[in-house]
Amino acid sequence: MNYLPRIKNKYVNEIVPELKKQFGYKSNMQVPKLKKICINQGLGDAIINKKLITTAINEMTFISGQKAVPTNAKKNISNFKLRIGFPIGVRVTLRRNKMYEFLDRLISVSLPRVRDFRGISNKGFDGKGNYNLGITEQIIFPEIDIDKIEKLNGLNITLVTSAKTDKEALALLKNFGLPFKN
Repeated sequence: MNYLPRIKNKYVNEIVPELKKQFGYKSNMQVPKLKKICINQGLGDAIINKKLITTAINEMTFISGQKAVPTNAKKNISNFKLRIGFPIGVRVTLRRNKMYEFLDRLISVSLPRVRDFRGISNKGFDGKGNYNLGITEQIIFPEIDIDKIEKLNGLNITLVTSAKTDKEALALLKNFGLPFKN
């Protein structure tokens, strides 16, 4: 039997008919869908402390359920003591079932753990149907053990959709259950 994540099942059975009715799509293939989720973490202090990169890779792997890779500097910047090839960040790209599993955990577990949470901003759209979400502390994820944290780091989550406009992407993400402010 094929495993289907809960949120993907919701997309197929509830969200697709709802968006077809709302935007007047004639085919299921016209309905926007989530293509991938990119998680990125910049670590400027990794120039001084090389151990931060391995810690961040392990944390990002726990959070996403997929092996994270380091990102390297593309140019020399003498003011920051930065050389080409130095690792200065960590990233991971999620697709298919892992993407839906991560989105489900983000919506139902992690976002409600943010202090003074009143919803996410709807100003994170880029004009082409993609949404960027910044998280200030990685400890909102239950996979991270707070006692083993050396340094609090933020991370950026990009939800890439096949929507042509921000309005369509907003409707898609609201139907997934992302808690927007207004």
